Amino acid sequence: MPEVLTPKQFNELPGLDDWRVSLGRIEALFRAGSFAAAADLVARIAAAADAADHHPDIDLRYPGLVHVALSTHSTGGLSDLDASLARTISQLAADAGATAEPRSGQVTEIAIDALDIPQVLPFWRAVFGYVDDSDHAIVDPLRIGPPVWFQQMDEPRPQRNRIHLDITVAHDKAQERIDNALAAGGTMVTDRHARSFWVLADAEGNEACICTWQDRRNSGG
Repeated sequence: MPEVLTPKQFNELPGLDDWRVSLGRIEALFRAGSFAAAADLVARIAAAADAADHHPDIDLRYPGLVHVALSTHSTGGLSDLDASLARTISQLAADAGATAEPRSGQVTEIAIDALDIPQVLPFWRAVFGYVDDSDHAIVDPLRIGPPVWFQQMDEPRPQRNRIHLDITVAHDKAQERIDNALAAGGTMVTDRHARSFWVLADAEGNEACICTWQDRRNSGG
């Protein structure tokens, strides 16, 4: 069984200066000399992960950035498996001439205040196409989009919310996403801008736009 590590324990381990702890996982960003060099580094990391039977999430971006995130799903956090593979990945990056940018890591969460969390959470799960992560949180099953969590409110806010979310989907998935959101307790605020975007709201009036490229005249909902 993996040895569970707290964030503090991980931070005190040697040989992990490239990595930062963030929301139950560790992250590192490596800058290679070119896109091709970064892709080669990804291939080397994948081979090392297969050999260790422990697999990270990897993101390859132009012009030569490789972002790696590690956690141990069986423990729901960090373990010695992450520390071991992280050291291996750092050495692979160094051997490839890639430089680490450990302060570049960032995780964005979306927090939604609600009076009745069980009533509004299904709407947001449907509108995002997410899955449950805990009683008060939902996540992207592909682990690409930001997680969403719900905070308990004590009293209602009578004013219209001043921030809303735009969720752009494939044009042939928009109606399915809308139908799921409405079935989950949402309402249609307006469809007069369709097929560019539809404005929906949860049971407490918090708004989100389902957007597509079709009939697009501007950049927002």
